[in-house]
Amino acid sequence: MSTLRNSLESVVRADLVPLLVDYGAIPCLSPAFDHSWSESGHIERALALYQDWIATRSVPGMTSHIQRIDGRTPLLVVEVPGTPGRGDGSVLLYGHLDKQPANDPWSSGLDPFQSQLVGENLFGRGMVDDGYAAPLVISVLEELSQQHMDYPRCVLVVEASEESGSPDLDAHLEQLLPTIGEVDMVVCLDSGGLDFQRLWVTSSLRGNLVMAITVRVLEHGVHSGEAGGVVPSSFRILRELLSRVEDPRTGEVLPEFLQAEIPAFHRDQAARLSQELGDPLLALFPLAGSTRLMGIEGADRILNQTWRPSLAFIGIDGVPPVADGGNVLRPFTTGKISLRLPPTVDAALAQHRLVELLTTDVPYGADVEVEAESPAQGWVSKEPSPWLAKALHEGSMMGFGAPAAFCGEGGSIPFMATLGKCFPTADFVATGALGPGSNAHGPDESLYLSAAIGVATSLAHLLTSMPS
Repeated sequence: MSTLRNSLESVVRADLVPLLVDYGAIPCLSPAFDHSWSESGHIERALALYQDWIATRSVPGMTSHIQRIDGRTPLLVVEVPGTPGRGDGSVLLYGHLDKQPANDPWSSGLDPFQSQLVGENLFGRGMVDDGYAAPLVISVLEELSQQHMDYPRCVLVVEASEESGSPDLDAHLEQLLPTIGEVDMVVCLDSGGLDFQRLWVTSSLRGNLVMAITVRVLEHGVHSGEAGGVVPSSFRILRELLSRVEDPRTGEVLPEFLQAEIPAFHRDQAARLSQELGDPLLALFPLAGSTRLMGIEGADRILNQTWRPSLAFIGIDGVPPVADGGNVLRPFTTGKISLRLPPTVDAALAQHRLVELLTTDVPYGADVEVEAESPAQGWVSKEPSPWLAKALHEGSMMGFGAPAAFCGEGGSIPFMATLGKCFPTADFVATGALGPGSNAHGPDESLYLSAAIGVATSLAHLLTSMPS
């Protein structure tokens, strides 16, 4: 395994980095951010880049194809037969290649769509979320083959709508399930943890509701001297509507239908992590000035991040830049929110009730329209089977030199809930190279190469340890 780790390190640095630099130059935004994605062709360019690279790799029996459904983003499917004597067991592995936009400015010398390696960090949009995943899986299988190590049949799926809530995934899986067949383990490489010192295994994921709320009070803007104090402000009405959801003083999400009881296991897990790592979220974020974190101590903050609901205001329309703002009472304001849900809350039902809350008894009778994306369901992992717990521990020791750790994740991976329904008896592993400073979705997103190498080594051990 030491030889394998060294080989994987060479592949990551020599082969994956150039591929990811090429991938980084493609603005393959998720459909929620590029409504003309089909016409722009960026997703197709990224798929072609990956498929061409896969064709150069030496994995016995490996095939790949792009599954297409009219009106939906395509899906890349890679099949690798298991080594002789491995039996009928299969592993389903997951990654995605669509990206978030890059709205905030990046640091001097860095460009979201011109990836570059600085020390151990490969900067660029999509590097860690989640462009590295698919080629990393292929590299692991190639090295296992070259070192004559056994591995099970593997099916890798790479979707192109994850950052939009995976609205196309169910339709693809409906067609693909006969090809996938029975699955013993599902591995997702779109997650991470609280440091880069070990393999982090995600024990839960929050759900997510994304919606744009438009409040309209006028057909067109009018002079604020005439309308001010007479026509209500659309921004004020939007602010009041959002106060039905979030306490503006504390940030607490108020409706009971957005709350869930936190299981004792996850409370104990948060307390243990806080004690072992010393309030790990305290130094994680680039706070401005004297800004303080929410939460009273480390365990409370971990539960805020992983189990409690939270609201983020992520976009606004109808408001001109400060330099262009005139004395006009604007006709409308559109605010886009991202509402993270506890893992066990029914996302579809919560969305229905939230829309009802925002559109009922609107102040001043203003016109309110809500445009919601597909709800992302949260997920809670089951306890790993004995062989899996042992393999995760050993793999983390081989890849990082420290035992694996388990923690909830504040983000959403709709794939996990979807596949949990499809394969209720399979073992699930959500892990990845995300960690402090990775900054997925934000400026200066980067892949820490040492973490990617550790994840690759851990994955290799996991595949070779799977019972036949």
